[in-house]
Amino acid sequence: MKGKELQMRVIKVNRKRGNIVLSRKAVLEEENAEKKRRTLGGLTEGKVVRGVVKNITEYGAFIDLGGIDGLLHKTDMSWGRVNHPSEMFNVGHEVEVVVLKFDPEKERVSLGFKQRSLDPWESVDEKYPRESRVKGKVVSLTDYGAFIELEAGVEGLIHVSEMSWTKRVKHPSKVMTVGDMVEAVVLDVDKAARRLSLGLRQTEPNPWQTISEKYHEGDRITGKVRNLTDFGAFIEVEEGIDGLVHISDMSWTKRLKHPSEMLKKGDDVDAVILKIDSENQRLSLGIKQLQPNIWEEFFKTYSVGDLVTGRIVRLTDFGAFVEISEGIEGLVHVSEIAEERVDKPSDKLRVDDAVTTKIIKMDIAEQKIGLSIKAAVQDQSREELKNYMKSQGGGSINLGEVAGHSGRRREEKRRRGRDGFEESEDGD
Repeated sequence: MKGKELQMRVIKVNRKRGNIVLSRKAVLEEENAEKKRRTLGGLTEGKVVRGVVKNITEYGAFIDLGGIDGLLHKTDMSWGRVNHPSEMFNVGHEVEVVVLKFDPEKERVSLGFKQRSLDPWESVDEKYPRESRVKGKVVSLTDYGAFIELEAGVEGLIHVSEMSWTKRVKHPSKVMTVGDMVEAVVLDVDKAARRLSLGLRQTEPNPWQTISEKYHEGDRITGKVRNLTDFGAFIEVEEGIDGLVHISDMSWTKRLKHPSEMLKKGDDVDAVILKIDSENQRLSLGIKQLQPNIWEEFFKTYSVGDLVTGRIVRLTDFGAFVEISEGIEGLVHVSEIAEERVDKPSDKLRVDDAVTTKIIKMDIAEQKIGLSIKAAVQDQSREELKNYMKSQGGGSINLGEVAGHSGRRREEKRRRGRDGFEESEDGD
């Protein structure tokens, strides 16, 4: 500025030409060197000093302490979250900072601003005891949860698993957004690790704790099919409470490969509560239990040795399945089809054939019935023989007589067939 007096240093004189070279820089360097010397001499770790913000970067701010600059890293600006140093400081502002670290040889100074106040984590366990309710602002969302700022420097995490009692929250953004004010419950405080665990769902009653009071095993309910999987169907019993109908509990008689063969998403269905597990939040339901167990009824009515008549419903390489009652099937193994060897069931039987079989095996637990056509034929032959003997006046009979009787019957049949053939020829 014109008219302002400045102190200069003469660095060159040319008497012949009458020129003098002056330097303001040299004077400033000397002044800065003196300031630096005094500043360095008075710096000690823990001392509070004043300075001016000289420059701001992404990672912090440089503070002019008088001839020497100190770095105030953004992590030391506040006990709370700082995204950028410009949120707190501007170039030219005078600030009061604490010397955190000082290296005289390298002339490096680390400064702190937050250290001027007490660390809020020192009293966090007193201010936020377990099971207490707190309010805070959502400051960050991650895949695994949301960070809630309770006060400057104190943040708690609501893990994604602690956001709902009943819903599987895939991402915290489905429940809250940054900037929201939320209420939570303190689950755990780790002062040493500076960790605070919070829960959002704990602000509401756990519906699974009261479900055993509202429902009981054996109760009949109506719900909507919410989802189908390979192993069963999830039915919404009430909002937020789903029960599983396992594929094995859908039908007494049908062997379903997939629940979609019987149900579809959105269907309203009736079911019976089979088991309530509040601790593991599981509810087991059954659809087939709405009807009587036809297998139990069958096993009560029939036993091994009974003759039953049925219809062949399908043939396999190892035998034939016969429907002997509505929804009840039994297996005639290939070895039980006839007295003689049968290589393929289809050589002797056809689907829809009506056959009389004998029950030779019953497995109630596995719901399996073994049948025999061969044994049924043998029983019928014995019954015919018994009736024949009665018609002949009764009496005892030995095996030789039975064999002789059978032989005579076969001979008579051959003779009648031969005679008939001969008579037919004579007639011609």
